[in-house]
Amino acid sequence: MSPELDPNAKHILFITSSRIGDAVLSTGLLNYMVEACPRAKFTICCGELVTSLFDSFPRIERIIPMKKQKYNKHWIDLWSQIVATRFDVVVDLRNSVVSRAIRSKQRFIHGSYVDKTLHKVVQNSSVMKLENPPSPSLYFTEAQLSVARDLIPDDDAMVLGIAPSANWGGKTWPSENFIEIIKWIRSANGFMPRARVAIFAAPNEEEIALEVLGSVPSDMCIDIIARTDPAGASAALARCNFFIGNDSGLMHCAAAVGTPTLGLFGPSYPHIYRPWGAHCTHISTPETFDELIDFKGYDPKIVGCLMDSLSVDMVKGHIKKSWSQITASS
Repeated sequence: MSPELDPNAKHILFITSSRIGDAVLSTGLLNYMVEACPRAKFTICCGELVTSLFDSFPRIERIIPMKKQKYNKHWIDLWSQIVATRFDVVVDLRNSVVSRAIRSKQRFIHGSYVDKTLHKVVQNSSVMKLENPPSPSLYFTEAQLSVARDLIPDDDAMVLGIAPSANWGGKTWPSENFIEIIKWIRSANGFMPRARVAIFAAPNEEEIALEVLGSVPSDMCIDIIARTDPAGASAALARCNFFIGNDSGLMHCAAAVGTPTLGLFGPSYPHIYRPWGAHCTHISTPETFDELIDFKGYDPKIVGCLMDSLSVDMVKGHIKKSWSQITASS
């Protein structure tokens, strides 16, 4: 059994993901250590894309961005930057050699003993043998909050956040379905009549998002398509009243900032990656991930949408059933 975290630790190394979703899901463990070790300063090692998510965490001493290199040279570079430092605690969610090749009094490493069928938040918590998994959450600098206010100015109207893209075509719900759901939610008898609609998308995922953006009346749409970094987008998501999106980093950002969130799942594993929190819900295709990709000629590099079986009526029904629950919990 792992030893209990030393509450007097002064220097903690936290190695986390290069992907937005996994980095966000790891913040629960980071938040736990911020509270449990009130004297500690933190060194965060993560992918270049996600550094902004950690800029405003309490007592951050250093953020070390890692760019993937051939032959795992990025780990050698990381080791060279931290080997001279003696850490009190190392938490490594990537099971790297680095965490074993530096000086530290305590090590908590995501290894083979972790049950990888559990939700990522639970997996991360099990690294430190925590019985109650701490929920992910994010902090923001004043500059990041200012970006969010510029993107979504204060207004009496409600804001519906939509992220219709994803980093893989297979798990992208058809744009025409998003368009129909938006019209239904904003209708006179909908859950958010005349709501403004904020469309989010990451760089290189603009095409589908722009199609959905063009369906919303120009005076009621807010373009947040590849316009800011992950932290700026997360701060803007916190200004939304409801969020709908594919399984993506933006979905996890919305959940982490407390926005009522509906995640749409197809060829991915909701038991591992569903949005986390009482204010969150998800709906999946009738087929599992494995069933969806079980066909001749399947090639993840070129495959198109695999979510056609998740109908608009199914999503409408799920929203009707879960609306009171998730909005009351937010």
